[in-house]
Amino acid sequence: MHKLSDKQWRVRRFCRADWDWYRSWFDDPELNRRLGPLDHEWLEHVLAETDGAQLVVEQDGTPTAVVGCVWGAPGFDHGITDLAVDPARRREGLGAVAVDAAIAWPGHRAGCGWLAFVEEDNAAAHAFFTSLGWSYLGIDDDRMHAFRRAPVSVSAPS
Repeated sequence: MHKLSDKQWRVRRFCRADWDWYRSWFDDPELNRRLGPLDHEWLEHVLAETDGAQLVVEQDGTPTAVVGCVWGAPGFDHGITDLAVDPARRREGLGAVAVDAAIAWPGHRAGCGWLAFVEEDNAAAHAFFTSLGWSYLGIDDDRMHAFRRAPVSVSAPS
């Protein structure tokens, strides 16, 4: 896992109380263009979903990123559906920490590896998943760049 500092990291499910601060992130034109617009329909879906989780990654109690995850059927990969980093904290390495923390979250169903799909014109996201060492699978039928992270075995601390 990436480590920026000795600060405390916590991952939890997105809840209704997160709505106002998260919605304010979408005042950022780039975030809104890539993941927006954000509306109450999205919020109600996230709060009711049972096939994945929208996860808040906090550093010392402050939200730094939100990672959307969808769970694959048994024997299939899970997926990262979206990644939003606090726009005021971009380019600090928080996205890498957030992805690792979200994948390590113990609330996921058992699965294999992880998939992520990136819009064809999103060079920054393409470079991001490449820098994390995810395997590039090419362009899919929806004209999205596909990336895969192989399963990681976790050893119990000794």
